[in-house]
Amino acid sequence: MIYLLEDDDSIRDFVIYTLISQGMEARGFDRPSAFWAGMEEAMPRLVLLDIMLPEEDGMSVLKKLRSSARTQKLPVIMLTAKSTEYDKVMGLDGGADDYIAKPFGMMELLSRIRALLRRTESDSGVYRCGELTVDPGQHTVTVGDKPVALTQKEFEVLCLLLKNRGQVLSREQLIENVWGYAFTGESRTVDVHVRTLRQKLGSAGAYVETVRGYGYKISGE
Repeated sequence: MIYLLEDDDSIRDFVIYTLISQGMEARGFDRPSAFWAGMEEAMPRLVLLDIMLPEEDGMSVLKKLRSSARTQKLPVIMLTAKSTEYDKVMGLDGGADDYIAKPFGMMELLSRIRALLRRTESDSGVYRCGELTVDPGQHTVTVGDKPVALTQKEFEVLCLLLKNRGQVLSREQLIENVWGYAFTGESRTVDVHVRTLRQKLGSAGAYVETVRGYGYKISGE
């Protein structure tokens, strides 16, 4: 999920529409209070942040994000009409990962988003999808702020699907990668593990999609 905090309705609607049309999950907010409420509901993978906002400016929002352990490493791209070198330096020194001046082209924005997600998620090794966060290094799974306990095989299936997000993995591929070539059980074993995995993930279980007659995938950016 990508969050956009932008008070200009036309810009916000156009960016959200474009992101969704490109297969990304996206949600827009017109003011910081709505954005903070959204952050309590689910953690995004990336935030697009305007500077000139009602209630509090974008630099204040960025400072709060960087001061919280929960959002300290959350990727942030500033989108703003302030385009001087000084403004860019202020934004980047304030903790932004990238800075795009208005007006901007949507193809450039999409490219910057994808590049930042590749870089940050490769560096951290943490997978995020909507309210779901999986840290293979720490062997933790959370939905929202609630930890989820999985078996080793359920954890490995989830990590494999997240690593190949957007791709359909067959039952045979899952068996080979999770259980190993020596596994002699039936492919139904995969279905049983996916079913219990979905149950344990609760609302985030819907991210694991069934491709009838073939296998499973996790979609979206």
